Amino acid sequence: MSKKLKAAIIGSGNIGTDLMIKILRHGQHLEVAALVGIDAASDGLERARRLGVATTHEGVEGLARLPEFDQIQVVFDATSAGAHLHNEAFLRARKPALRIIDLTPAAIGPYCVPVVNLEQNLNATNVNMVTCGGQATIPMVAAVSRVAKVHYAEIVASIASKSAGPGTRANIDEFTETTSKAIEVIGGAQRGAAIIVLNPAEPPLIMRDTVYVLCEAADRARIEASVREMAQAVAAYVPGYRLKQAVQFDDIAADAPLNLPGVGRFHGLKTSIFLEVEGAAHYLPAYAGNLDIMTSAALATAERIAAAIAGGA
Repeated sequence: MSKKLKAAIIGSGNIGTDLMIKILRHGQHLEVAALVGIDAASDGLERARRLGVATTHEGVEGLARLPEFDQIQVVFDATSAGAHLHNEAFLRARKPALRIIDLTPAAIGPYCVPVVNLEQNLNATNVNMVTCGGQATIPMVAAVSRVAKVHYAEIVASIASKSAGPGTRANIDEFTETTSKAIEVIGGAQRGAAIIVLNPAEPPLIMRDTVYVLCEAADRARIEASVREMAQAVAAYVPGYRLKQAVQFDDIAADAPLNLPGVGRFHGLKTSIFLEVEGAAHYLPAYAGNLDIMTSAALATAERIAAAIAGGA
């Protein structure tokens, strides 16, 4: 096996810590060189120190002062959209060729959903992992889109309130905007819309996602087969990802069309897809599938990029 690339993780909260543990356990082309935070007493930094990972509680400025910084080739940013703008500028000024995997909704670089468009973005220096809802639902929109023209797609992501940390809550607007745009750019929909629901139920519920796709008339069997194939592809790196029930179809008659924002009068086929995402419980609880799918997608993306760098392709 070729030498592993050294990676740093910015953000010592739930997502950053879970990502660290995933790389330590499953990294094939990556190893964790540093975990970066802003709270010296955070559980993530304490856990990293116990695991022998270099740490700093002085943000990216502290990262640049670590001896490991010179060897780092990949950086994951698990902070917030606003913080990522600063982190990207700071790091890029010091290492122009650094590969950055952005787990915030900042979207400086191209949107990336591994099963849909990772191969087209292997050379990008900054890739954006969209949002948890985007990672769960955009593959389904793309699955329909590769069979028939999609006029409109709407997703509803329902997550346990306990799994929504301060970063998620601070980025609700960015979540809806980034996810809606990515549904169009990656999913192939003419118009996309996204809704997130923070469910306060006790005990906390596993992440659930509903995807509504309106497309031109098409073969239902082909659409269902495409959806199931895509679900299996996502489950290859997010084992808790699954279809909750059979794909449902409804005809929208020409004499009773829908009026869609930004699309106009629509008649054709409505496809409804229901998903569940259970977390792997590496660090986060199993109900936090919304966080697990982000760290799993980020790791899958970084591993493929690292393999391409190591192989020269």
